[in-house]
Amino acid sequence: MQNVIETRSRSAANEVMAPVVVAEHHTLLGRLALAATDEALLYCGFFPPEAVRQRLAAGGRECVDESSAGAGRLGVIQEARGQLDAFLAGKRRSFSVPLDTGLATPFSKEVVLAVAEYVPYGGTATYGELAATVHRPGAARAVGKALGANPLCVVLPCHRVVGASGRLTGYAGGVAAKRFLLDLESQD
Repeated sequence: MQNVIETRSRSAANEVMAPVVVAEHHTLLGRLALAATDEALLYCGFFPPEAVRQRLAAGGRECVDESSAGAGRLGVIQEARGQLDAFLAGKRRSFSVPLDTGLATPFSKEVVLAVAEYVPYGGTATYGELAATVHRPGAARAVGKALGANPLCVVLPCHRVVGASGRLTGYAGGVAAKRFLLDLESQD
């Protein structure tokens, strides 16, 4: 089953942007920061919530802490938490929470969406194979850098990309988290 992906472009300077709720979620991988509007998940990753707030504020986004957001604003955050917990418990293979890839650069967005589309649950691809998939053969390092900037870790599965030798290299949550995710997905 494919991810449900709603891609939103960066807003025009005069457009009012919805406030973003920033929360933290403790998982089997460790602490994840989550950031979402009322409509979509913007961020799921290993940076501390404070760093996520700073990044969003630098982009002109108003941030609201989970504790002051009010129950009506937490729908996407709660949906993401539930899906993450089910995924990490081996009870879910994909995500359907709506996503906003606006924090990704155009190239990073292209790369992480290619992983989500072409590398199935339980599978892996090399950085070189992924570079060829996005029509940039020889750009394995650029692909690695783009994956390192994935603003939606786990949900958009950059952990499925490995070195040419099969070696686990680079992951925002660390190699142990990458190993955990790959082992989890191979338990069928």
